[in-house]
Parts: sequence; structure tokens; C-alpha cells
Amino acid sequence: MAQNEKIRLTKLAAHGGCAAKVAPGDLKQVLLQLPTMTDPNLMVGFDTSDDAAVYRINDELALIQTVDIFPPVVDDPFDYGRIAAANALSDVYAMGGEPKLALNVLCIPEDLDKAITLDILRGGQDRCLEAGAVICGGHSIKDKEPKYGLCVSGFADPSKILTNSGAKPGDVLILTKALGTGILNTAMKGDLIAPASAKAAIDSMATLNKRAAEIIKRFEVNAVTDVTGFGLVGHSYEMATGSGVTIVLESGWLPLLPEAYDMAQMGIVPAGAYGNRSWIDCGADTAEGIDLALTDIMFDPQTSGGLLVSVPEQSANALLAELRDSIPVASIVGYVEEKQRKPILIK
Repeated sequence: MAQNEKIRLTKLAAHGGCAAKVAPGDLKQVLLQLPTMTDPNLMVGFDTSDDAAVYRINDELALIQTVDIFPPVVDDPFDYGRIAAANALSDVYAMGGEPKLALNVLCIPEDLDKAITLDILRGGQDRCLEAGAVICGGHSIKDKEPKYGLCVSGFADPSKILTNSGAKPGDVLILTKALGTGILNTAMKGDLIAPASAKAAIDSMATLNKRAAEIIKRFEVNAVTDVTGFGLVGHSYEMATGSGVTIVLESGWLPLLPEAYDMAQMGIVPAGAYGNRSWIDCGADTAEGIDLALTDIMFDPQTSGGLLVSVPEQSANALLAELRDSIPVASIVGYVEEKQRKPILIK
């Protein structure tokens, strides 16, 4: 382990975690040029920018398929593996399913200590064990920059699939994890935050959305997505455009990780946040006088973030109360209105 401690994995990567995603605007321009592939049993494809694909096997069973991989977001290899796996598994939870099978996807430098590679894979296995999913193989290639993630298969009742495109006017938006991981990951690279704040960010990223998903299933909700690389505003934008509504995000209601606001005030903001802001800029109205640090946090690319749930107002308080019994940080962050001039309004 002594040798592991000498290597800072984040120094081997140009970008970390979900901040390494291709800019959504650039990605959309490419995807629009591809022909649409159809199948009568394909329930969810990439046309609504949802979290995973869903394929109906029969009237009682649907397959949920996703893949997620990114460069190191933290230096400890075991934590890196846990976070990458939790992030990949989250897509299945966001669709209302249960992850069951996973394949490792690994890119690794030839000269990296094998003990580090082992710890990364151990971290991924740790999260899969908690999720009740089985890692049954995978694929690895040589690369100058480490990258790790999972291809995950899950299952659900076709009639109970959750998507990001069913939000309705009058709904309340609940977020199940605190924001600020991209900012704090940037700060961690420069040793700018207290160890307790770093631990809080790592613990949040490594936490499965399993418990939140179990609770959400007990309520009639209209839309769900997980908040990752496109930030709270970006994933809310996808929900709003897919649902044909306007989403109002209240900057004063955000749950924040320790020191996230302080770092944002200092300008410790990852490039991905500016990319997200550039992409959404024409689709969002921001009220005058909103704190810039708070809006930076709202555009901040999250790694293994929480579930964003659009729930009818009459059920919101009951859902929030039940979530908070297990997840105290769960918070109302906004609400849904009839479609207005732009899909997003930040207040």
C-alpha cells in the first residue's frame, strides 16, 4: 500500500469523474446526424436523453442497460472504484429498476502498480455487492490515462419504468444528494479543503442511490433522473424539454456539501461547469440578483449525484419525510410549471 500512496491518481487524468463527459451540446450535434434505430420492444432509447435504455422482454419483464466510465476523481484507488461503480449503478435506479449484472470496463497504464488496479476493481466489487449485482466479466485495454466504470444490466416491471420525461405542472422537485462534488474534487486536487469536507464529498459520491430508489418506488412519481455530469441545471433541462414544461429551480433551497459554497465563491469551479452553462444558456432564465456562486454550483458537473424526482405536490411532503428518515440531506429544490418562454427558470 505504501507504493499506492505515492501515486496521486488524479494527476494522471486531464479531467476527473463526470466532468470528463463530452460537452452535451457537442454530443447532441453528433447524435442528431445518426439514423434513428427502432424496435417495437425498445421502450426508452437515447432520443429523450434518458439515463439508460429499456427493452421490453415480455409483459412482466424489461431489461435496463447502461454504461458509465470516467477517469479518476479521487486519489485513493479503492474509493475511485467505489465511486465509479456507484455512478454506473445509479442509472438503473433512476429508471426504476434493480441492477443485477455488471461488466468491468477498465483502461490502465502499463506501468501502474498492479496493487492499484486491484484496489480499483475491489472498490467496484464492493458497490456491486451492496447493490446485489454480480460482476461477471469485463474488458480492459492499455491507456496512458486510467479510466474505470461498469456496463450494467438491470430489470424492472415494464409498467413501472421511470423516465425523465413525465414531469407535470404542479409537481415538486426533490433531490436526494447534496451538490458540489465537481467543485470539491477540483479543490481536493489543490489540497484546498479540510479533510472532513473531502471525506463528506467522497462518502456522498460512493453512496448508492439504492435506498432512495426503494423509497421512491412506493410513491406515484412522474419523472426521475440522476444528477451527474450535466449538473442540476443540465439534467433539469433534459427533464423539462422531454416533458414539455418549465422547471423552476430555487437557488436558496439547494443542499450543499461542506465548503462547496466557499470554494465556488473563490472561483474554484471545474471547466465542465462553464461548458454546462454555455450549453444551457439559451434555455434558461436567471432572475436578477442570484448569487453567482450558487449558480456555479447548479451548473457544476456532479459525479455520482443524487436522484432528482418530480412528484405530485400532494405526495411531496410524505415522500420527503420518508426519504429524510434514511437520507437527511434530501431536499425540495424546485417545482414544475406550465411551459413558459424557456425550459429553466433559476430563482
